[in-house]
Amino acid sequence: MLCLCSKPNFKFSHWIKCMCYWVVVVLLWLFSTVCGLQSITTHLFPQGMPGLFAGQMPMRMVLVFKTLTRGQIKATAKPDHVVRSFYGPVCGALCAVRGRRWVELSVEEQRAYVMRLLDALEVTDRDKRLKVARAILYLAQGVYDECDSDVDVLYWARHNVFLLYHMGVFTALLELLNMEIDNSQACSSAVRKPAISLADSTELRVLLSIMYLMVENIRVQTEDDRPEWIAARETFRIELAAPMCSGEPFALLLFTMVTKFCSMNAPHFPMKKVLLLLWKTVLFTLGGFEELQAMKVRGRERLQLPPLPEDSIRVVRAMRAASPPASAMELIEQQQQQKRGRRSRRPLVKQDSLDTYNERDPFKNEEARDEDEDPEDSDSGIEGEVDPLDRDVIIQPPPPPPPLRPPTERLNFPKGLPWAPKVREKDIEHFLETSRNKFIGFTLGNDIDTLVGLPRPIHESVKTLKQVKPPDQYPDQYSLSPLLPLTLTGNLRLSGEEEVEETPAEILYLGMLPNLSQYVIALLKLLLAAAPTSKAKTDSINILADVLPEEMPITVLQSMKLGIDVNRHKEIIVKAISALLILLLKHFKLNHIYQFEIVSQHLVFANCIPLILKFFNQNIMSYISAKNSICVLDFPHCVVHELPELTAESLEAGDNNQFCWRNLFSCINLLRILNKLTKWKHSRTMMLVVFKSAPILKRALKVKQAMMQLYVLKLLKIQTKYLGRQWRKSNMKTMSAIYQKVRHRLNDDWAYGNDIDARPWYFQVEECDMRESIEKFNSRRYDRSRGGPAGGEFTPVDNCLQSVLGQRVELPEDFQYSYELWLEREVFSQPIQWEGLLERP
Repeated sequence: MLCLCSKPNFKFSHWIKCMCYWVVVVLLWLFSTVCGLQSITTHLFPQGMPGLFAGQMPMRMVLVFKTLTRGQIKATAKPDHVVRSFYGPVCGALCAVRGRRWVELSVEEQRAYVMRLLDALEVTDRDKRLKVARAILYLAQGVYDECDSDVDVLYWARHNVFLLYHMGVFTALLELLNMEIDNSQACSSAVRKPAISLADSTELRVLLSIMYLMVENIRVQTEDDRPEWIAARETFRIELAAPMCSGEPFALLLFTMVTKFCSMNAPHFPMKKVLLLLWKTVLFTLGGFEELQAMKVRGRERLQLPPLPEDSIRVVRAMRAASPPASAMELIEQQQQQKRGRRSRRPLVKQDSLDTYNERDPFKNEEARDEDEDPEDSDSGIEGEVDPLDRDVIIQPPPPPPPLRPPTERLNFPKGLPWAPKVREKDIEHFLETSRNKFIGFTLGNDIDTLVGLPRPIHESVKTLKQVKPPDQYPDQYSLSPLLPLTLTGNLRLSGEEEVEETPAEILYLGMLPNLSQYVIALLKLLLAAAPTSKAKTDSINILADVLPEEMPITVLQSMKLGIDVNRHKEIIVKAISALLILLLKHFKLNHIYQFEIVSQHLVFANCIPLILKFFNQNIMSYISAKNSICVLDFPHCVVHELPELTAESLEAGDNNQFCWRNLFSCINLLRILNKLTKWKHSRTMMLVVFKSAPILKRALKVKQAMMQLYVLKLLKIQTKYLGRQWRKSNMKTMSAIYQKVRHRLNDDWAYGNDIDARPWYFQVEECDMRESIEKFNSRRYDRSRGGPAGGEFTPVDNCLQSVLGQRVELPEDFQYSYELWLEREVFSQPIQWEGLLERP
């Protein structure tokens, strides 16, 4: 301070500002210490008050208050001398960084260097700001030039990311990102350009890359995390979920970037990086599937409900995949040999190491029939014949193959059905209504307790149904009243006022609600553009703006690398969108059922169901086994090791992985979204039938993965009753697989067309009723313009005469001109019944 004031051109006003800064610092330290906020004290003042007066300035306080003197300092002295005199010992650390490796510096020296980068990040020169941002990106990537192995790069990347967060880098990057989003000059120049390339989004890509690395590294937990890292993770999660400087969560800012890109107002936005950062932000703030399961358990304990009978994640992990269907060539050869009267040998079927029981393939001999058949009328020549494979087994059974594993290991596989059965209350009502009509001759409405006059077997059946009925089952959507919100985050209230808990899902939904349809449509547009079955159109959006270089490749090798990069780019976009949608659906359903329903309805109205079916209407095995990646170019391998010479042959060979787990992940997410949209919605199930989804879904059964097969079988199960008797006859083994792998619901006549809800005239009414209930829910809970949080019809009525007459009523401006006419029409011309007013009610 004395060195700063000794400058010849340092004015007295500058000294006053410096003194004000020190007063604020001391007051903040005293406040945090007296109030017991030890985390804030340690975070802002790591050296305590003695270190504060000794000249060791807290870095976060410098970041907050350095603007008090920056303008005058830059005008009166050289920056190096001013920083050295103002920061005291920190300046020496800045000088010591030069000429030394990052990994050799102490933590204080690293903090000082980051502070200097933050100071240089606020310059007005765009090129200098980009250079500093690249330096921060290099730190976030793990200073790979100073590391000798991949493990070292990952360690230093994690260390540097937490250091950058503690120094407030994320907040500075957020301000720069807002500035780049609002840069109208860049948007207008990108709109006028005929072709957009990587050079148009350099600054945005650098900022988004740093933010993605920070979110992902802080989100992932490891066993060797330090205590301060664990505290920083929770603090960062709360900061991302809460409204920021713009008054909205960070996820909404990214949603805004998506909508601006899809509306062609900012075609230079790097959508792949935006979607990846949006997905990881939602995953971090709301939680993944394991956190979701823990939230369900806590919610049931709070509502005093019995625990869940099973963990769906563990059940699916323990399931076994069925063998893939036989190829069409094998089926044709078998039919030809059968016509010639020969006894064909059993064809070789690929078996996995898990198939220790020689389980018969449930999907065999159905693929060839399902390619082009109509669900209602299919004239296949092998429908009524015995399966030639079964005939061989009957006539000459093959010798049993040797066991692949010791017999003791067979006990590890579950022998029963994987899922516990369930039943809805509506199914019990329908069962009792049918029984009463048969034995008594009249019904009792929704009464499921009165069993007078019914025979003993009916009593036992009702007892069994009630045992498997979950106690927290949502009511049917026809009886779901908007006056009685059912939620796991609060109690049931009849007064109109709800205690809405400010959960991250609630905050995100409240921010998304005004533009929810735009967000959904934008995501589906990007999903359509990235689908492998989509054809390029002139009016479609360009999702390759952040992958195409300024100069197109001129050699075959460069063209192959660009082609692989483009395909990988599309696959990552599909992965991010599918994961984001399933996360939103599951968290909104847990937070409030109507929030899930409105997102589902927006997806359905935006043609999400035919879009997903179009995505699966391809060679799904080729898509899942695609090799659109170059292992030697993956980070951090490409920056640590020497790159071998790439050739066209090595690019064609690809890696040694049998599956592309990225594409398998996307397919499972899309199937889960389709299940969420169509479950217990008969109108949407009919959309699956109208779009002929059965052959498309049956082709997806070729993928030998248990979770994917499970959700395909679920989609086939819900539409089986609408496909006709001929389809069921031709696909009996698929129906057997449904019985083996999908949950049973008692009294659910899924294999036949006897459902009382399968009436076509109810379909449109179903969606309209749901839409009306959703609008009432949003109006009651979120519309603050109707007087109070309850809103509208739920506002309490004021019965006090003096209070009502004392209220100030806002009249329109033209009322004074028609005031006399209003008195004549509404007061003088209306007879007043004075006797009626005197009578008591």
